[in-house]
Amino acid sequence: MKDRIKLVAGNSNRPLAEAIAAYLSLPLAKCQVRRFADMEVFVEIQENVRGEDVFIIQSTSFPTNDHLMELLIITDALRRSSAKRITAVIPYFGYARQDRKPGPRTPISAKLVANLITQAGADRVMTLDLHAGQIQGFFDIPTDNLFAQPSMVADIKERMDLSNTVVVSPDVGGVVRARALAKRIDAQLAIVDKRRERPGESEVMNVIGEVEGKSCILVDDIVDSGGTLCNAADALLEKGAREVYAYISHGVLSGGAVARITASKLKELVITDSIQPTEAVRVARNIRVISVGTLLGEAIGRTASETSVSSLFD
Repeated sequence: MKDRIKLVAGNSNRPLAEAIAAYLSLPLAKCQVRRFADMEVFVEIQENVRGEDVFIIQSTSFPTNDHLMELLIITDALRRSSAKRITAVIPYFGYARQDRKPGPRTPISAKLVANLITQAGADRVMTLDLHAGQIQGFFDIPTDNLFAQPSMVADIKERMDLSNTVVVSPDVGGVVRARALAKRIDAQLAIVDKRRERPGESEVMNVIGEVEGKSCILVDDIVDSGGTLCNAADALLEKGAREVYAYISHGVLSGGAVARITASKLKELVITDSIQPTEAVRVARNIRVISVGTLLGEAIGRTASETSVSSLFD
């Protein structure tokens, strides 16, 4: 089956694409993705893909719009080159936080991006830990939402004493994700409930659950500014937690987030390489990156051979 698979990488996360290719023992297809002087994207597929099962590996991370345009143009180039099936493998799906109308006259940008990817010619989509699961329904093509949790569970079991561990959701909205992890490692669950009583007043952090003397693991899908994570860590330590770790799927880490995390009381932040780590992330004292290359490689192999992907997470 491997002789019918082609892997094409955009510029968003070349190291992850190479890790996936290494797992599948396949070379990355020859593909040129470059810019004209005015920053227009130009793509040229430099080998035959007619009748092939092609997987485009491209996160729509910063700069989001550039990487999204690369994905759309690569997809169009493959469609016009008579690829048999095109799968957009999007480890980090940008615009996922715009999954509903938060107020009048606002867009649902996640749906717009889903339409763009479909119209460009993708036959299916594979992504990792969508911010909102219902985004799968925004696509009118098959969409696999994979989970980084098996990689995280293996890392936690290898490094931590699970007899004294509590899994914590940093907000009420992430309880389902935290409960799933707690169940996998047979740990208790706690929730940080943050509320602002009046506009302009600081947030009050209430911890629901027993954390005193425990090692706490905060779990979430995205860390962006890092503010919520650092505040949650402070609240847990004030309630007597022994130490606080965080396991997050996507390290967006914009602005001064890395400096904020480094200066915080978090013992360690563990993120995946769904977004290519910056140099600041790589040298940070308390940020560690685990790879999802094996997970995505296995899912791609199973998709190509038409076998079950969901059994990866049983």
